[in-house]
Amino acid sequence: MLLRRTYATGIDDLWDALTSADRLSRWFLPVTGELRQGGRYQLEGNAGGEILDCAAPARLRLTWSVGLEPGFSEVTFRLTPAGPHRTVLELAHEAVPTGAFRTRYGPAAAGVGWDLTLLRLARHLAGATLSPDEAAAWQTSAEARTVITRSGESWGAAYAASGADEAAVVSTTEATIAFYREG
Repeated sequence: MLLRRTYATGIDDLWDALTSADRLSRWFLPVTGELRQGGRYQLEGNAGGEILDCAAPARLRLTWSVGLEPGFSEVTFRLTPAGPHRTVLELAHEAVPTGAFRTRYGPAAAGVGWDLTLLRLARHLAGATLSPDEAAAWQTSAEARTVITRSGESWGAAYAASGADEAAVVSTTEATIAFYREG
């Protein structure tokens, strides 16, 4: 899975938002650990892993482990300047999910999760960081339901375009949208 977004900020600011424990807790989740190449990290209530490559301010690659049997999962962030105070972020998430997870949610699960995460990052960079209570309330708002549905449907369409079985596409897309809507 590859996502690309352009943000109205310089590369150093975007790098800081992605790698500073203080800033991560303001737009994503609290993080603990050794936030350096070779170090381990843990996002509160979510993924943890090892920082495999850290080339400031251009590239961050890490393992992404969730649950007891996460399978292979790596995330790479690439940052490229796109003019004054503009930076392109490419997020690549390569994963081989376990059988039960893949059967139920398909590839849309990671896609919707990252779409929501990058939306929160954009809001943070624009100065509109939400408190944890505000973020939880937004998750059940009409706006969030629309974002989740559109994202899930788009990822479902991509799954269909890859040649996946139509019944699998429908069931995994519906399950993913329901999962994120229920929060």
